[in-house]
Amino acid sequence: MNDPYGAAESETTQGRVFTVTGQDWDSVVQGVAEEADDRVVVNMGPQHPSTHGVLRLILELDGETVTEARAGIGYLHTGIEKNMEFRSWVQGVTFCTRMDYLAPFHNELTYCLGVERLLGIEDDIPEAAQVMRVLLSELNRISSHLVAIATGGMEIGALTVMTIGFRERELVLDLFELITGLRMNHAFIRPGGVAQQMPPGALDQIREFIALMKKRLPEYAALCNANPIFKGRLEGVGYLDLAGCMALGITGPVLRSTGYPWDLRKTQPYSGYEDYEFDVVTWDTCDSYGRFRIRLEEMWQSLRIVEQCADRLEGLVGAPVMVGDKKIAWPSQLAVGADGMGNSLDHIKHIMGESMEALIHHFKLVTEGFRVPAGQAYVPVESPRGELGAHVVSDGGTRPYRAHFRDPSFTNLQATSVMSEGGMVADVIVAIASIDPVMGGVDR
Repeated sequence: MNDPYGAAESETTQGRVFTVTGQDWDSVVQGVAEEADDRVVVNMGPQHPSTHGVLRLILELDGETVTEARAGIGYLHTGIEKNMEFRSWVQGVTFCTRMDYLAPFHNELTYCLGVERLLGIEDDIPEAAQVMRVLLSELNRISSHLVAIATGGMEIGALTVMTIGFRERELVLDLFELITGLRMNHAFIRPGGVAQQMPPGALDQIREFIALMKKRLPEYAALCNANPIFKGRLEGVGYLDLAGCMALGITGPVLRSTGYPWDLRKTQPYSGYEDYEFDVVTWDTCDSYGRFRIRLEEMWQSLRIVEQCADRLEGLVGAPVMVGDKKIAWPSQLAVGADGMGNSLDHIKHIMGESMEALIHHFKLVTEGFRVPAGQAYVPVESPRGELGAHVVSDGGTRPYRAHFRDPSFTNLQATSVMSEGGMVADVIVAIASIDPVMGGVDR
């Protein structure tokens, strides 16, 4: 039998395996023509609108009904994990923050937690750093869910949802820029703590943001929750029950839409999450509408946590944000110059003019990096899309021997076919949007 999906074919104990490759449209068309029935195979993507990123969907259609759906990935491949093997442990943060580019702080956090476990300094992280990590993670969860709702709305024609979603996300990115100096790709969470203390005035701006979001979030509910067109497109679409989620390893809002309250912040707490008051949001419809409602409510819960973080940081002004071990604590000890660029004159004076040992130590730490005891560690975190974990392996050197990430977008994308087959072409777009995959995390 000719393979309508691609040229490569092999025999296994499970039957034939088809490999979908790029530039295979001619063979796809030829294969379908030889089948001589009413099926048609079409490409959907890779493009941003409709496929929620550079994702290629190969759909087999019988009229408007999807009889088979397959995902073609790899169009955003970056080789980040391999690149990390050729950089120091601290430099690895600048790579992994770019994977799931809508949740950069979660990428950084899971990697640093793994490195800290290998270093044996998990209990030495200063309280101020832990609180800042939680603060940034929850602000990041809000910004990511805003993009999920905004782009999902755009893909079904609800353009107002898209414009107001990005309006609010802009405010979160302003806070990121204030705290870290960058809107994305921050590399702010480092092994041992975070890069800098909270800048003056940041807590006031965070409180203003919280107050504004409490007024803005109800707009999404008013626009969508009971909107008959919106509900008509989402209810019963992309159905996946608990058994299906368990079989495929699905986590995040897709899993919680089945009513199962699995959230690593509660079930396997990290960074002090056990000390914060918040609820795990679930729904019981197993469909795209439930996932939308979960993300909307999770933003409220994140605001609760951000508010608690701001209260705690009030009493931690000036507190250290990096472990005291000078053999690890770089570059948090750097002070920014008066012009906002480069190192302060006081810091340069110390390492250049007062202590030869400080200069040598600084040079080795910057150029070579610290050594991490041999071993391996995996510390997952709850990203906006589900369980995100970094498996870091050390051979005792100054660079990761191996770093591999369990990205929830990659795992959750398995649900594409299950959610889409038997539905209409228009429902494929809704199902993909409800998974909310980020292709930077899928392809890495």
